[in-house]
Amino acid sequence: MAELVGSMVVRPLLSLVMEKASSYLLDQYKVMEGMEEQHKKLKVMLPAILERITDAEKQATSKEAIRPWLQELKVAAYEAIQVFDEFNYEALHRQAKKEGCYIKLGMGNRIKFRYRMGNKLCKIVRNIEALVKQMRDFRFDKQPQAQVQINYLRENDSTMVDPEIVSRSRDEEKQKIVRMLVKEQANNKDPMVVPIVGMGRLGKTTLAQLIYNDPEVKKHFHQLLKWVCVSDDFDVCNLANKICNASESNLENALQKLQRELAGKRYLLVLDDVWNKDDNKWHKLNACLKHGDVGSAILTTTRDKKIAQLMGTVKGHDIARLDNKFIKEIIEAKAFISQERKPADLAGLVDDVVERCAGSPLAAKALGSVLCGKTTEEWKAVLSKSIAHNKDDQILPILKLSYDDLPSHMKQCFAFCAVFPKNHKIDVEILIQLWMANDFIPEQKDVRHETIGKQIFSELVSRSFFEDVKQVKGDTRYDSVYWYFSTSTCKIHDLMHDVALSVMGKEVATITEKPKQSDEFLQNTCRHILLSCRKPQAVLNDSLNIRSPAMQTLLCGEDIEISLQHLAKYSSLRALRLRQNKSTILLKPNQLHLLRYLDISFSDIVALPEDISILYNLQTLNVAYCQKLGRLPKGIKYMTALRHLYTHGCWELKRMPPESYSI
Repeated sequence: MAELVGSMVVRPLLSLVMEKASSYLLDQYKVMEGMEEQHKKLKVMLPAILERITDAEKQATSKEAIRPWLQELKVAAYEAIQVFDEFNYEALHRQAKKEGCYIKLGMGNRIKFRYRMGNKLCKIVRNIEALVKQMRDFRFDKQPQAQVQINYLRENDSTMVDPEIVSRSRDEEKQKIVRMLVKEQANNKDPMVVPIVGMGRLGKTTLAQLIYNDPEVKKHFHQLLKWVCVSDDFDVCNLANKICNASESNLENALQKLQRELAGKRYLLVLDDVWNKDDNKWHKLNACLKHGDVGSAILTTTRDKKIAQLMGTVKGHDIARLDNKFIKEIIEAKAFISQERKPADLAGLVDDVVERCAGSPLAAKALGSVLCGKTTEEWKAVLSKSIAHNKDDQILPILKLSYDDLPSHMKQCFAFCAVFPKNHKIDVEILIQLWMANDFIPEQKDVRHETIGKQIFSELVSRSFFEDVKQVKGDTRYDSVYWYFSTSTCKIHDLMHDVALSVMGKEVATITEKPKQSDEFLQNTCRHILLSCRKPQAVLNDSLNIRSPAMQTLLCGEDIEISLQHLAKYSSLRALRLRQNKSTILLKPNQLHLLRYLDISFSDIVALPEDISILYNLQTLNVAYCQKLGRLPKGIKYMTALRHLYTHGCWELKRMPPESYSI
């Protein structure tokens, strides 16, 4: 993969500090009494930085000396947000006491609070003062702050056109492989393995989907037709479980179940995005795959010809770059260009864009979206930008260019998605709630954050940052997440995922199996963590014994079986998902007073603690399928920020607490 210089997105953080520092609650409840001078200094410095931050972010991609300054500013902004969230919580706490719904938190008296918070605020002001002095040396230009655009012009624009174009462009290749699977393989006893081979972003998965959904293929392999996303982790046990919808933890049991599932069935199995070079793993899986009926086949997609040779029983199909005429169609569709209204001086520029895309439909969609609505001069400016690449990766910098074109708040929203593993199916509703929990969605008067979040998501879809958007209906559980009734899901193309990772760097940690050393993945810079490995509590306990990250998001997909340690280090969390087999919640509310999102669904808890009502910031509470949960706390009616409460599948829960209908 080409080395990308990750964007430094700092403006939204500074704007958020300014917003929190100006909250009316701070004055109303006098929580900054004795700190007025430092508060005033900060409110004077922030606009001065905001005037120049756009120029600083632009220059950081080409001037290495600016990046450390921006990084220090980013850290200072995060610390300021944390401090003002604590001030805001104290204001809400005093408000609750005034209104008679007060529960003692053991936070100490006002004098101690003022002393502790005064020290924190002084440190932040000193740090930002030093950064302002350095900023003057860089001589950044003043640039007006762009207004946040919420009502985007595009929804899903030409998303219906692109599949049609790609389908036509791949029709000959599709028919060739369909004929191979249905006719040439029909009487063969051993399963045929057909690898689709090609560099990233050329459309291997799209071609495989066209084959998988072909009516002739569906009819021929009606007994068993299965699609499995493999990606980096070729775990034989997990793959066997996915193929036959099992959950065996023992490899031998999983393989035996797979053999029984395949016995006597003519099947087509698609293994998408294979990276495994360990022939022993493949031979173990393949030994079971031979138990299918005559005519069975395996279709794989991979970037590596050596992997294709390892797996293939027939010569792999090398996918070709998309013909330039189809690339041109995609670009014009995404940029809303028609032959009738194409300016004469734009025609040559379209051809230049086509060449830049190197036959990649993903690059064409991304770059076409960047150019949508731009003037001829703006097209020239985009094309004049240096899009450096190496011989192995021509497209990734183009995708990075499309990321750089996003408004800054949308950059934050998309970059956060680096916390999800590749090929992860993301619940859109949950994603928006996580954006809200982390303050990524900008305020707009009289418009709900959920509405703005949906508009941001739609815009990112239109620009090809998300793909495979589907409507899910009914009761569905996937990867420890439960979807209620009707929702949307999406995925991120693995190259777009690489772009997000290049931006977030060590601010995210995703772990699907326990690391050999717990400090390998969890750094002090880490803010968003997803753990889907077994025994996540062991990873957390060991890691937090060494590090002190300012965690904002912690998503655990497996059961927490023993107590968590170092509880004070969870106090910065805004979003938390825990699965636990304990009868009481592991983390106490007074350790989580900044929390906005809490998901403890599928847990064995029998009751929520009464003092959960001190979570004055909590927006989402998910206790779905806590089948032993008998009651909700009476004080839930005082949680005025709560807007999403999920109790689906709580069979023992008979009614809501009195007077709680208002939530």
